Amino acid sequence: MPPPRSCAARSRRYRIELDTLSREVEEAIRTSSWEAAELGRLECRRSFSFQQEWHGVVYATKQVRPIFVDEPDEIVVVTVYVYYLCGERR
Repeated sequence: MPPPRSCAARSRRYRIELDTLSREVEEAIRTSSWEAAELGRLECRRSFSFQQEWHGVVYATKQVRPIFVDEPDEIVVVTVYVYYLCGERR
């Protein structure tokens, strides 16, 4: 079993990644064109410069594709697809 400190560090890194993704999803919905998706939902896409390693590969671009519903009082995000593009294995 890993020491508690390594779990805390992993948890902190995961929280930072989720916060970043949240901001990217919000920006995608605010600035990108919306298109019809399945089941009456909507989707949009937005690419971001990434230039980081993910699972042993350095990717130039991260593309976020939220699937959402435009309710009268709020936008409800159902799921988010994330694509890492233009990768180069280290």
